[in-house]
Parts: sequence; C-alpha cells; structure tokens
Amino acid sequence: MLAVLSVFLLYIFSPVCCVFQKLYCTISDSCDCDFKPNIRDLEWDLYKNVFGQHLVQDVVSEEVAKFLQNKSPEKPLVLSFHGSSGTGKTLVSSMLGNHLYGSAMSSPFVHQFVPTLHFPSPKRVNRYRKELQSWVQGNLTECARSVFIFDEMEKMPPGIIDVLEPFLGSSHVVFRTNYRKAIYIFISTTGEGVINKVALENRQAGRERDEIKLADLEDAIAQAVYNDSTSGFFESSIIKQKLITHFVPFLPLTRSHVERCARSQLCQRGSCGRSDVVEAVGRNVLYSPVQERYFSTTGCKAVSAKINFFL
Repeated sequence: MLAVLSVFLLYIFSPVCCVFQKLYCTISDSCDCDFKPNIRDLEWDLYKNVFGQHLVQDVVSEEVAKFLQNKSPEKPLVLSFHGSSGTGKTLVSSMLGNHLYGSAMSSPFVHQFVPTLHFPSPKRVNRYRKELQSWVQGNLTECARSVFIFDEMEKMPPGIIDVLEPFLGSSHVVFRTNYRKAIYIFISTTGEGVINKVALENRQAGRERDEIKLADLEDAIAQAVYNDSTSGFFESSIIKQKLITHFVPFLPLTRSHVERCARSQLCQRGSCGRSDVVEAVGRNVLYSPVQERYFSTTGCKAVSAKINFFL
C-alpha cells in the first residue's frame, strides 16, 4: 500500500509526471503522444508559402485554432476546399498534417483517400460505404484526434460520402470515443466555375483581390457542389444537413502569384537570384481570359517543370 501511495505522489508532482509522460511516449504508439499541434507555425506556413489566398489563410488558421482550443468541441471540424488545379488545396491539407502531428503527414493518424484508388468503381458504392464506415469508426475508436483527407471529390461516385453523416454531427460519442475531436478535409475542383467567375468580375471592376469575402462565395459553392451530378457531394445529405463547417474557396492565381511560386521553388534549390527564370516562367504560363491574361490556367502546378526547362 505504501509503495502504491509513493507512486501516486510521484505522478501528481508535475515535473516527475512530465518525465513519466515523455518516457511513456518513447515506447507508446498512443495518438496523444504524436498529436503535437503548433498553431503558430501553421499560421506562419500559410502566410509565407500559400500565395494569393487570403480567404484560405484566414479561414483555415482561425478555424483550426478555435477548434483545437476547445477541449470539448460540439462537432468535428469539417472543411471543404474548392478551386482550380494548382491553387494550393493539397498544399494546405499537407500543412495541417505537418503542424498537428509529431510525425507530420506520415503519422498513422492522418488518413488520406483518393477516389481513383480507394473507390474506383461506381458499381460498388454499397461495398465502399460499408468499408469507409468501418474504417472511419475503427480509426476514431483508436484515436479521437484523427484527420481524414478526401482528395479529388469530383471523381468520387455519388452516395459514398454520405455514410460519414453520423460522424459529422454534434451528438455522437461511440465506444467512449469522442468523434467530435476529428478533422475532415474534402478537396475538389467542383465549384471552380463559381469561384473564377467572382474573381474575374472583381478584377474587371477594378477592385482589390482582398475585397473578395467568404460570404461572396460560400453559399454559391455549396449549391454548385450539391447540384453537380458528377461530384461526390451530389445531392449529399452532408451538405443538406449543413455539416460542413466552411466551404473554403481557392482563388485563381495571377502572374505575380505564379512568379512568387517560381521564386520560392528556386530558393529551395539554392538559386534565389535567378530573376530571369522567374520572369520566363511567369511569361510562359497559360492565362485566361486569352486577351486579358488575368489568371493562370494551371495555377502553380506547372511551375516546377518550367523551372527545369529554363534553368
């Protein structure tokens, strides 16, 4: 009894408790040990390395910080990223994993799904639904702080994603696991037409890019995604029940943004001084509309290949 009391006293003494916690984490696979959120570094990464996306920077940093500060959130954090190819959707989802877990995106508690790999056949929707439900439930039981990333939602067969509806609400605590601590990220090009139209009208009206507000786009994106028969969110109950925290628009990138991408990648290669390459990349990217050349048709996606060509 005396020995048990002595161990208890050691644990309630905080410096010793900290030592025991560190020792435990060196031999444990507990997700609490790998979950090491660094909101300040996430915010810095977003503002330093995501170009031309003031809405993304504001919404993601604010919502993630607010969600993690709440020890008992009412519901999971559910963010749906929308925009053209090359605008930073996958980059931002990777930043989340990198700054939430000690082992970054390689953490076993970051789960990524790609429709063409995990859900390739529209004829097997019922099977995929069962498998996805089982997979999500199993992983949440193991780790409440799991992150689930669903890429290329525009290629997912409709009907599959609705199996997640019970996990995204505010009342589900199953097997003593709080499902409300998880984060879900959906990535899609669906809705890019709505986003690009608003960006173009804003540019033609001579307004600053930063004048575009989330309220100008969010409802229109939700409607476009819900009504698109080729989208994984087609007539989705998740959208109908308003279970997505925010639809996050990624705006089309201008030439100055493309050149910032090129400069950043050149610096990573130790060639920061190659302004000639930066200019050449910006000049040779395709833009739309054809005459005005406002926005890059591929965002920053083709920048790496063009750098290789001009170096």
